Amino acid sequence: MQEDIDIIIPRSHPRYESLLLRELLVKGWREGIVVTEGLLAHGRGECFDYLIGERSEDFALEAERAAAAALLSAKRPVISVNGNTAALAAESIVALAHEVGALLEVNLFYRTEERAKRIAQVLYKHGAEKVLGVYDATASIPGIHHARGKVSPHGIYVADTVMVPLEDGDRTKALKDMGKLVIAIDLNPLSRTAMTADITIVDNVVRAIPNITRFARQMKRMNRSELRSIVESYDNRKVLSKALRHIAERLKKMASEIELNTYV
Repeated sequence: MQEDIDIIIPRSHPRYESLLLRELLVKGWREGIVVTEGLLAHGRGECFDYLIGERSEDFALEAERAAAAALLSAKRPVISVNGNTAALAAESIVALAHEVGALLEVNLFYRTEERAKRIAQVLYKHGAEKVLGVYDATASIPGIHHARGKVSPHGIYVADTVMVPLEDGDRTKALKDMGKLVIAIDLNPLSRTAMTADITIVDNVVRAIPNITRFARQMKRMNRSELRSIVESYDNRKVLSKALRHIAERLKKMASEIELNTYV
């Protein structure tokens, strides 16, 4: 499919990477993996990515390192997968799960059984050994009265650490209320999810997940005490503040360059 997209979007296009992600999501929408609302959500994230500079900044890398330490030191880590994540990063999220020994679980706001099955099939295609949340979403997260509250009793429900790429703020809070450490990937540092999670990665999911995997490989020889020390010393509020300051400073710089006619 990427080869087909390359025909439509030449690699020489200055917005090639961004346009490629859009096309992958549209493909996912046509295949019943992504919902229309997911396309809208991506557009919002794309705007923040543009403001950030479309690269993994230091504040993102700091959170990604802490996320790797949290997943490696967890006793029951689970990675939650929705449609957008499957469409954009199925291969890398399966690789991360293998690296840190995490379970994969499909969890959807706009849930149908057929859509859940299709997302699981994508994960299996990329090497997943087991995917929860398709036929076994029989447990309920207290306080969540929509489909995302339905989880596997063998996965998210009993996990001590949950990674939630592209998440809803209310479920993030509910998971924390259950005593779980929550890792979020969210390009919007002002979202409820970003503000609520224990570790918020302000980065594009297609960059964040491979970064976490690389950190995890580097940390494999650390003992649990060393890993927990990294997690405990991490300050999410400071990281979010760094992200917002970066955006503000970048906008000021761009404004000055435009005024001086030096912005390219």
